[in-house]
Amino acid sequence: MTIVTRCADVETSLDPDTAVFARRESQVRGYCRSFPAVFARARGASLWDEHGRQYVDFFAGAGTLNYGHNEPRMKAALVAHLADDAMLHSLDLHTVAKREFLEEFERTILVPRGLDYRIQFPGPTGTNAVEAALKLARKITGRRTVVSFSQAYHGMTLGALALTANPMARAGAGVPLPHVLVAPYDRADGQTTEQTLAALAALLDQAAARGEGVAAIVVECVQGEGGINVASPEWLRGVAAIAAARGVLLIVDDIQAGCGRTGTFFSFEVAGITPDIVLLSKAIGGIGLPLALVLMKSHLDVWEPGEHNGTFRGFNLAFVAATTALRCYWRDDALMLTVKNRATEMHAALQSIVAMHPHVGFSVRGRGMMQGLHCPDPAMAARITQTAWANGLMAERCGPHDEVVKLMPPLTISDTELQQGLTILEAAVLKVLTADQLAGGAVAGVA
Repeated sequence: MTIVTRCADVETSLDPDTAVFARRESQVRGYCRSFPAVFARARGASLWDEHGRQYVDFFAGAGTLNYGHNEPRMKAALVAHLADDAMLHSLDLHTVAKREFLEEFERTILVPRGLDYRIQFPGPTGTNAVEAALKLARKITGRRTVVSFSQAYHGMTLGALALTANPMARAGAGVPLPHVLVAPYDRADGQTTEQTLAALAALLDQAAARGEGVAAIVVECVQGEGGINVASPEWLRGVAAIAAARGVLLIVDDIQAGCGRTGTFFSFEVAGITPDIVLLSKAIGGIGLPLALVLMKSHLDVWEPGEHNGTFRGFNLAFVAATTALRCYWRDDALMLTVKNRATEMHAALQSIVAMHPHVGFSVRGRGMMQGLHCPDPAMAARITQTAWANGLMAERCGPHDEVVKLMPPLTISDTELQQGLTILEAAVLKVLTADQLAGGAVAGVA
């Protein structure tokens, strides 16, 4: 166990395994506080700490590791690339690895879906993609204001942060975050789909009436950090129609929900819409390597050469891993059939927890392999994830108050690992509720 103390506002650790982190790494680190181990190895949906303890991974690098840790075919391709002295850093130069990625993405993803998108490599992270898309939308329309939604999360740099709802994250900006209007997400605060669409239309019309032109609407089809909130296909079609009728660009942030996480490659496919701009990152890098894409309809590619740039736009190892992922997992429907089956198992297990404890107030939310157990109390969600961690399951929390236990295992998780993780979660819930009952809490419904 790590013992942490504070002396003169400097965090120190009495555990030699973690002492240097406490001594030298910034206080800003977060995930390591929820998962206090020093990891040494990972494979598939399992991680091992340096002492050999195994953990089932329902976190997947916050949605980055859709294909699991150290996928063998991607790893072999990377080793071969390194052994050949092939290009690693290349800015936006043409390289063999970039060409192969673009050809594979065109052949395997765009053409079968009838999509005609140009691809921009804005930098290595999701927030780089958001920033580039905002600049592009404003350049195209000549307008400043963009619309985001309640409980949205789009990143931590200033433009992306302006779209993000989380108050703590916004407070860290240290400056005003202007030129953003916030509309209610689908069925937010008990409203109907029709009511939230009417509110969006009214917001845009009011902005136009006061001469405040809106450049774009930015939306997540499934809000991850916001609490696993799922937009209905009807609502997404309504948002797209409202945007089109007013000459406003529609940007879908698929950074966490894309690359198969919700059951289709793009999360918007179920709605039958074609966004003007789509943002990808996280899992597009295949094996956990940084890569981000801005997909824009061809007529929207109005950039001047070099108008938006960055040193790490062309990370060739990420191109190699991404191309291998597309070749191995997206040339047929096998992965999506697996996701459908695994999602059904996850949903059934979560509904079983709800049914076993009917008076607690749990509810299930999500789509595909992006699901969550909503708890009536954030403290309860924290105790559940802490108890699960102590028993070998890595799962994080999300939502406005971290009240949702978030389950995002690798899409390729084995049935054995999935069931192991779900069993640990079920036991953690029971243990927490039993402890609450024994402590004289008001929790009822313990099986």
